[in-house]
Amino acid sequence: MTKMKIIHKNLKAGEVKLLIEHAEDLWLLSQLVDAGDVLKGQTVRKLKVNEEADATKRTVFMAISVEKVEFGQALRVSGKIIDGPEDVPRGSYHTFSLEPGTIITLIKKEWLKFQISRLEEAAESKRANILICVFDREDAFFALLKRSGADVLLHLEGDVEKKRVQTKVKNPFYETIVKQLEDYVLRYKIDVVILASPAFWKEELLKVLKNESLKKKIVQATCSSADERAIDEVLKRDEVKSALAKERTLREMNLVEDVLGAIAKKSAVAYGMKNVKVAADANAIATLLVTDTLIQKLRADDKFAPLDMLMRSIDNHNGAVVIISGSHDGGRKLDGLGGVAALLRYRLSED
Repeated sequence: MTKMKIIHKNLKAGEVKLLIEHAEDLWLLSQLVDAGDVLKGQTVRKLKVNEEADATKRTVFMAISVEKVEFGQALRVSGKIIDGPEDVPRGSYHTFSLEPGTIITLIKKEWLKFQISRLEEAAESKRANILICVFDREDAFFALLKRSGADVLLHLEGDVEKKRVQTKVKNPFYETIVKQLEDYVLRYKIDVVILASPAFWKEELLKVLKNESLKKKIVQATCSSADERAIDEVLKRDEVKSALAKERTLREMNLVEDVLGAIAKKSAVAYGMKNVKVAADANAIATLLVTDTLIQKLRADDKFAPLDMLMRSIDNHNGAVVIISGSHDGGRKLDGLGGVAALLRYRLSED
């Protein structure tokens, strides 16, 4: 899977020109675009040729001063127009609807170190395309590992009799799973297939797998159940860490586990906005973790400014800032702590 392309970069001028190549790039951009930035590029807007004519959609070049960023099924960036066609009033509002294939220029007064790092990571030439399949004798879940977490593609149910646990599943269900794996490998150009099951089910499936090309892509793992929760469990298994070593999802989950471990040991950690702010004021933060869920919520409620200032302060004091996806188990655990936590350089006193 190719990543977002940096066409031009002039950080002294605060300007980066980007080609959005994949839907996943939109999630990353949603974390990079801030209120006060300038976004410019081609966009579609309804315009009137004259007062009598009906408004028609035209593709025009426009620049806006960003006020609002919304990410859902699409990425929508809204703000006041500061440049564009002569017949478009300056100061009126416009929304860019960004999608793969779009070229934009993003201008910031200051690019933070963690933003530059994320941008350069996104522009790496390629990363492994990874498919995860967790299954047993009755169910199979297929998920595609994305930058923002694992995206469940399909749930298959096997037509088997409800017998004791050791009863072997009929081969047709395994054959259906194999056929689905083959389809996804071709469709998504999969490099690695993580095949996971409780007990011996994966060994039974491998008996009916004849596709040698598919066999070479498989990494076997064990999980305690065959459901959506098992996908996050599989990502933590030693068997698959080599395949996922460079994947952001695993790094994020490991960071959250570091936070939870530090909390359990009452060591150098802070969580919740109030406590993290105290740690930041003491210049004690080594790594700040913030979920994209919290960022999106605060932006929607127009309450993002304090967190934005906190992130900028930590970045300027050589702390690391990591945006954690709320779509995987690590992100959900961090959301349970208020969506923000920090690994500290030293333990703060409790009084």
